[in-house]
Amino acid sequence: MAAPGSDRGPIATPALWAEVRALLPGTEEGLTLALSGEVEDGVLQLLQRARGLLYAQPCEAAALGRLGEVLRDYSWERLNAGPWREISKAWRQVYTYGCLFAALAEVAAGRPLASAVRLCDMGLLMGASVLDNVLARLVRVLQAQLPRGELCTHGSVKRDRTDPIPAPVVQPEDAVPHLRCPSLEHFRDNYLIPGKPVVLEGIIDHWPCMKKWSVDYFCQVAGCRTVPVELGSRYTDEEWSQRLMTVGDFISQYIVNEDSVGYLAQHQLFDQIPELKEDIRIPDYCCLGEGEEDDITINAWFGPAGTVSPLHQDPQQNFLAQVFGRKYICLCSPQESENLYPHESHILHNTSQVDVEDPDLVKFPNFRKAALQSCVLMPGQVLFIPVQYWHYVRSLDISFSVSFWWS
Repeated sequence: MAAPGSDRGPIATPALWAEVRALLPGTEEGLTLALSGEVEDGVLQLLQRARGLLYAQPCEAAALGRLGEVLRDYSWERLNAGPWREISKAWRQVYTYGCLFAALAEVAAGRPLASAVRLCDMGLLMGASVLDNVLARLVRVLQAQLPRGELCTHGSVKRDRTDPIPAPVVQPEDAVPHLRCPSLEHFRDNYLIPGKPVVLEGIIDHWPCMKKWSVDYFCQVAGCRTVPVELGSRYTDEEWSQRLMTVGDFISQYIVNEDSVGYLAQHQLFDQIPELKEDIRIPDYCCLGEGEEDDITINAWFGPAGTVSPLHQDPQQNFLAQVFGRKYICLCSPQESENLYPHESHILHNTSQVDVEDPDLVKFPNFRKAALQSCVLMPGQVLFIPVQYWHYVRSLDISFSVSFWWS
């Protein structure tokens, strides 16, 4: 292993290569290269050549890395050739194989592990599962070799701000009701079926994340992992963009130093990093839905104070669980939609043009007719947001929330 503080970081060793090879089938024929659709014969031939190089004795790492790069580049063009929903799963699997072969080549060559971890993350983000989700198993082995204390380079995060953002005053008549551990029947009859928001208390106190999670903990568990980050205070701003970066870099730039506003918002984080998923639970109330547990989408929302989600609607029921930090949230019934001035473009048709906390009532005069409810969501509380219910969210602190979308 490299010395602590080395720019190269930990490197692969023969023992690690043996552990990694144990994740794969024992024979070349056992690695089936099964795809869920058609691709060109030339691509299949490249996959077969790469497989042969992997199982050669010794593994031909340099040539394997080059083929992995070719497979990644070619399939990347296919992944960006049209709307994501129209992309064949087979091409996503080819991209995964390209990432897998390239990552294995890095390990076989004894190179620093950071590049192999990034390749695994790219396959997990953009690809589709192959070989019993081998990339997730591989990255867990690689990450275990990284010294947890060196995954982030930032100093300690100051928890006590000298100028904490004050919470807006919520008038009693506008407050979202609070309820402690209601029965399934009571929740269903009084909130789910009528489509009324409610803040639930006491239902996530037993989650391990409530005692474990902090900014420092994320550095230790996920600092080296590559994730998509949204840049900008809100997604309707012209300067809003997305980029890939490590969790450690995100924390250093946007949480600790607050150079600008960035937000980690994605639904694959818990699949990428199972350690985090083990710290949360799906709320029991989701069993009242029509789908299976696998149909529930779990989203992560991690960012600094001041981040805003404009007033918008979602197509599913939503439980928003607050792990740490506070969020100010305004809600409005879908029956009020005509008073909320949704954008006319198809892309933003579910988003209001009105800035909830600073509305232009000359431009949007009917907004004053809208009946708004609000709350300050505190750690340990869960907000039920009914399907299609309009909601606006502003982080008052460094904040981590988990949302569950279900039908």
